Amino acid sequence: MTTMQELLSCLLLSAALAGVAWAQPDYRSIEHDFQVATVAEGFDTPWSIAWLPNGDLLVTERPGQLRLVRDGKLLREPVAGVPPVFAEGQGGLFEVLPHTDFTTNRLLYLSYARPLPEGSTTVVVRGRFESHSLVDLEDVFVADSQGRGHYGGRMAWDGEGMLWVTVGERMARPAGDLSSHPAQDPSNHHGVTVRLHDDGRVPADNPFVGHTSAKPEVWSYGHRNPQGLAIHPETGEVWATEHGPQGGDELNLIQPGVNYGWPVVGYGVNYGSGSAIHGGTRGEDMENPRHFWVPSIATASLLIYTGDRFPGWKGDFFIGGLAGQQLARVTPSIDRAGRIEREETLARGLGRIRDVRQGPDGYIYLAIESRGAPGRIVRLEPVDRR
Repeated sequence: MTTMQELLSCLLLSAALAGVAWAQPDYRSIEHDFQVATVAEGFDTPWSIAWLPNGDLLVTERPGQLRLVRDGKLLREPVAGVPPVFAEGQGGLFEVLPHTDFTTNRLLYLSYARPLPEGSTTVVVRGRFESHSLVDLEDVFVADSQGRGHYGGRMAWDGEGMLWVTVGERMARPAGDLSSHPAQDPSNHHGVTVRLHDDGRVPADNPFVGHTSAKPEVWSYGHRNPQGLAIHPETGEVWATEHGPQGGDELNLIQPGVNYGWPVVGYGVNYGSGSAIHGGTRGEDMENPRHFWVPSIATASLLIYTGDRFPGWKGDFFIGGLAGQQLARVTPSIDRAGRIEREETLARGLGRIRDVRQGPDGYIYLAIESRGAPGRIVRLEPVDRR
């Protein structure tokens, strides 16, 4: 073979390999192909991520540490001043959320399982972030709930500066028939969404203000374990995902004073045996989910995407799965029954996706916990289809 022929063969081989790389990107989807890039790793069960105005990335670890990623590197020392957490079973440190005016007041909010003399409960505190430490901590919300797990623990800000918090039904059992379950009683905080001012005061227009039989903080009730929460940036709608049992994960549009049915209605069954839990899938004066999963993917996070990196995904919902170890994309195309009818699984086998967030750069970030291996933060990046 001549030198010219060898050169031509090398060029053709390179072109062929480039073609394979284009034809088989890391992941394909209907709208966009993408790759998954690791941003930071070495975490102990990461649960939540949030950005500070200077670009630093905050990451909570469920055993009770708040970590900081700066310039792509995980700082060795955790943030000081985090309160003691109940890090047993499903308990631990949950979400970190900067105040909407963090640049001025330096306030960070944490949700976590607080140990009590008997058991634990979901709590939200806030403190000022100074010199890699949280100082002047104060309670914002302490849930009136008791149980073994299902803490909820998601937080979000709406466009009016109100703080939203989810609380699970704590795996409580009904005292008699299903309607006697604590989640069916808004006079406690079992299985609820909560709406508050930033300092914990109750807004005067909450649906149960003035009702002696309900907690004034409660916005909606009848939930199981809502661990995804997002405010639609354009419509202001409040959306939440919640864990079903064996089957029956839900995506719900949260409305004031509404009962979402747990455990009276639902789409799941008892673990292992598969025996019936609910009286049916619909109930009088109970709201049905806009979308549900059977089998469960163990929905643990929720993002409504508005960035420019993936223009074909604008307005879509992204849901992370724990048991399913997958990322689901749901397009809010509503059928006549009021349900969302378009879903795509973007990736499987990434690990247990605990959080899904849109970064300041418009990319989609995932907090992934992996059993037997350190957790990591990854970023979805578009791949040019050409």
